[in-house]
Amino acid sequence: MENTIFEVQNVSFAYEDAEQQAVKNVSLTVPEGAFYAVLGQNGSGKSTLAKLLNGLYLPTEGKVLVCGMDTADDKRTWDIRSQAGMVFQSPDNQIVATIVEDDVAFGLENIGVPTQEMPGRITQALEDVGMTEFRHRAPHTLSGGQKQRIAIAGILAMQPRAIIFDEATAMLDPQGRKEVFAAVEKLNKEKNITVVWITHFMEEAARCQHVFVMENGSIVLEGNPREVFSDPGKMQSLRLDAPPVAKLAHRLREAGIPLKSGILTVEEMVKEVEAACKSPSGM
Repeated sequence: MENTIFEVQNVSFAYEDAEQQAVKNVSLTVPEGAFYAVLGQNGSGKSTLAKLLNGLYLPTEGKVLVCGMDTADDKRTWDIRSQAGMVFQSPDNQIVATIVEDDVAFGLENIGVPTQEMPGRITQALEDVGMTEFRHRAPHTLSGGQKQRIAIAGILAMQPRAIIFDEATAMLDPQGRKEVFAAVEKLNKEKNITVVWITHFMEEAARCQHVFVMENGSIVLEGNPREVFSDPGKMQSLRLDAPPVAKLAHRLREAGIPLKSGILTVEEMVKEVEAACKSPSGM
């Protein structure tokens, strides 16, 4: 497909000497400009899938295509990673320089960007993540959320079409998580950068366009967030939790209050409760 960024075709992957496959016969497609989430408990296979999408791991079976390029083709490895960047869980493990702008330049040096092009790319990348004023700071003086935005800027400077985020907010405090997710949403909407968001935070997945739920290496549930989170009981059976508002809406419906399914935000809840109060049957 012309506008497909990631295409996973019947992919399985097993770690060396492992008794079971970490990813089992997974197929999925991510179109250009999408913001998709992959959700699951620890050990579900979601981080392994992330590394397969970036070509860090190669499938034991099946095929992964990134912008039409086969990750198994070692001649295309750098092309693939320049088109699909990756941000990991710990920002400290991704920062290599003692000055912010030097850290953003690191990836550009690796892919051979001409020196005269670097300042413009660095400035734009820092602006895109709201970190321009910190360009001359030492990364160790920044908060966790700020460090993660610097890591994102380093990927952006290479001008990828997609970014895979492997639990990029897992080690951040609530404010840092909010900052990073907002920056990524902005990149998706304004730059049309395709996002694959690997997470175990339900409220983050609820804000994505489409959700894949993994368990024991397989995709066991998928759909838009309203579909996926409409049945808290199903999520509990997968050892996951629905977003708090979705759980509340489900309980209120069970209590006989006529609320529509698929409520995910406080604003939607307020609107529905007000409508229920005004209905002839009342509450």
